[in-house]
Amino acid sequence: MIYKPLLTTLLIISGIMARAQAPVKNLDYYLGQAKSSSPVLKDFENQRRTAGIDSLIVRATAKPQVTGSGTGLYAPVIRGYGYDEVLTNGQALEAMLNVNYDLLNKKRINNQLEGIKIQSDSVKYASQLSLFDLNRSVIDQYITAFASQQQVDFNREVVSLLDREEKLLKTLTRSNIYKQSEYLTFLVTLQQQQLSLKQAELQFKNDYATLNYLAGVADTAQAKLAEPELQNAVFTGEKSFFTRRFELDSLKNTNLKNAIDLNYKPKLGVYANGGYNSSLVLQPYKNFGASVGFTFSVPIYDGHQRKMQYDKLALSSNTVAGYRDFFTRQQSQQINLIRQQIKQTDALFGKINEQIRFSKGLIDVDSKLLHTGDLRVSDFIIAINNYLSAQNLLRQTNINRLKLINQFNYWNR
Repeated sequence: MIYKPLLTTLLIISGIMARAQAPVKNLDYYLGQAKSSSPVLKDFENQRRTAGIDSLIVRATAKPQVTGSGTGLYAPVIRGYGYDEVLTNGQALEAMLNVNYDLLNKKRINNQLEGIKIQSDSVKYASQLSLFDLNRSVIDQYITAFASQQQVDFNREVVSLLDREEKLLKTLTRSNIYKQSEYLTFLVTLQQQQLSLKQAELQFKNDYATLNYLAGVADTAQAKLAEPELQNAVFTGEKSFFTRRFELDSLKNTNLKNAIDLNYKPKLGVYANGGYNSSLVLQPYKNFGASVGFTFSVPIYDGHQRKMQYDKLALSSNTVAGYRDFFTRQQSQQINLIRQQIKQTDALFGKINEQIRFSKGLIDVDSKLLHTGDLRVSDFIIAINNYLSAQNLLRQTNINRLKLINQFNYWNR
C-alpha cells in the first residue's frame, strides 16, 4: 500500500513521456489520406476519363466510315434437284470495300458531344460531393478523437493532483490530524479517477482506430492529434454548390429535347464501294467494278410520338424544379439553425471559464487548508468534482462548437 502512490506517479510520468515522444498528426494529414485512399473518388476519376474517350468515339463517327465485306455462294444442282439457278446463279463471289458518310450529321454530333460533357460534369459534381461527405465524416471523427485525447490528458492531470494530495493526507492521517475514514474516502476518489483515466484511454484508442479506419490509414501506431483548425462559420451568401445538380438535370433535359428534334430532321448520306462481284458464270475476270449512291430520309408521321416525348421531359423538369425549391428552403433553414446554435454556444464560454476560474481558485485555497488540517476531506472532494464538471463542460462545449462549424462549412458551399 505504501508504494502504490509511487507506482501510480511513475505510470503517469511514463505515459506523459510516451505521448510527448509520439508523432503529431494534424487534420490535414487525415484528410489527405482519406482522399488518396478512397476507391469511390478513384472510380469517379475513371468515369471522367471514360467520358473523354466517349467524346473521341463520337468524333470518330463523324468521319467517313470504311468497311470491307466478302461473301461466297455455291448452290449445286444434282440430277435436276437444287435451288433455282435463275435466283442463285449456282455460285457467286463478292469482295467489296464500302465508304459511307452522313452529310447532315454535324448537329447530331455536337448534341452528342454536349451530352457527354453534361455527363462528365455530373460525374465531376458527384465526385466533389463524395469528397465533401468524406471530409465531413473524417473531420467529425477527428474532433471526437481529439476530445477523447483531451479527456485522457485532463484525467491524467487530475490523477496527478490527487496523488500528490494523497501522500500528504496519508501523513496527516498518521499524525491523527485526519481520521482514517476521511483518508479512505479520499482514497476511493483517487481510485475512481484512476479508473476514469483507464476508461478514457480505452475510449481514445477506439476513437483513434475509427479515425484511421475512415481515413484508410493502416498504421496502428498511436500518434498525438493536433488541435483541429477549422474555418470560422461565416455565411458567404454565394450560389450554393448543391444546386449545381439541379442545373445539370435541366441541361440534361435540354440536351434530350434537342436529340428528339434532331431525330425529326432529314437525313442525307452518300456512299461508294468498289471491288469484285461475280456469279463466276460469264467472264468472271471482268467483274471488277465500283458504284456510288446516296440515301435520303425524312420522317412524316409517327403517331405524335414527338409530343409524347416532350410531355415526358416536361414532367421531368417539373420534378427537378420541385426538388430544387424544396432543397433550397431546407438548406437555408439548416444554415440558419446551425448559425443560431453556434451563437448560443459561443455565449456559454464566458460563464464556463468563470466557473472554472472559481473552481480552480477554490481548490487552491482548500489545498492549503488541507495541508494544515483545517478542511474536511469531503469539502475538498466536492471542490474537485466541481472543477471536473466545469472542465468537462468546457471541453464538451468546445467540441460541440467544432462539430457545428464542420456542419456549417459543409452546407455553406
